[in-house]
Amino acid sequence: MKIKIEPPNGVIDHWLEIYVPVREFLFLKEEDLSLIADSLSRTLIIPKEEFFNHASYKQIQLVNSFEYWNLSNEVQYVVISNSEWFANLSRNVQKQINHIQFELNRGLILPLTPFCSNYSFPEEYLVQGQEEQYIVLHREIWRTLPYEIKENLLIEYASKWDDWTCVELPESAPPHLRVYANTFPLLSGGNCLSATLFAVNQQEWIIHEWVHPETFLEGLKRANYSIINTEELHHGDVVVWVNEGGMVQHASYHISHNVFFNKNGQTFFNPWKIMNWDELRQEWEAYKFEIYRKEETV
Repeated sequence: MKIKIEPPNGVIDHWLEIYVPVREFLFLKEEDLSLIADSLSRTLIIPKEEFFNHASYKQIQLVNSFEYWNLSNEVQYVVISNSEWFANLSRNVQKQINHIQFELNRGLILPLTPFCSNYSFPEEYLVQGQEEQYIVLHREIWRTLPYEIKENLLIEYASKWDDWTCVELPESAPPHLRVYANTFPLLSGGNCLSATLFAVNQQEWIIHEWVHPETFLEGLKRANYSIINTEELHHGDVVVWVNEGGMVQHASYHISHNVFFNKNGQTFFNPWKIMNWDELRQEWEAYKFEIYRKEETV
């Protein structure tokens, strides 16, 4: 039976607190630096290559909030400051910088919803797309927005990452999955591979880790799982989708009767949810799937 899930209030409160970082991050081309030349002495001006290789800026929540993977290749510098610095720039400069962030495809730019139509946002934080109007988020503007506006903006945006439709957990599910099935994370990081390994080895801390493909395959091997030559699913099987080069793209844990414990991404917008086999096959049909099964021990 299909059900629709929503994050509880406590989870939403936590998302609202950590979604917009406390530091200011501006992604710019070299020519854009002239707009804020008089204020740059109070910032860090980091070349793109150094920024993306910097351990502090590889934190998963920064990656997800700013959506590094979507940033334009035209980005040359990242300017970092405290949050008050941007708020103290002139409104005209703020407006220009915010349009640049939109053009360079920075994250933290959310479409306005009908719910927000009666709220007066500062004009310098708004940009017009081809079909929608957006607000460019910074910590200070985020802090001043009413709770209901922030909640509506974030939930509407979060629902674009996942439709939050799932199936009920079967009674045959093991107890350790019941805690997480059809629920939302408080933090970013845990992905499909960590969810699957947790289902296999019952190590709860692993579900919150960002597990990479080789680590995942090593974990399956240590749990005595190996590939089998069949498409018939058994209880406890792991299905792994791979690309043409054999690189793992996704994995999910088969509970029983074609029902799976699954997570579709590493953001906190992606719940740990129960899905059926037909849906999973359709979502990942561009890739070849392999079935891993636990070897029987004597």
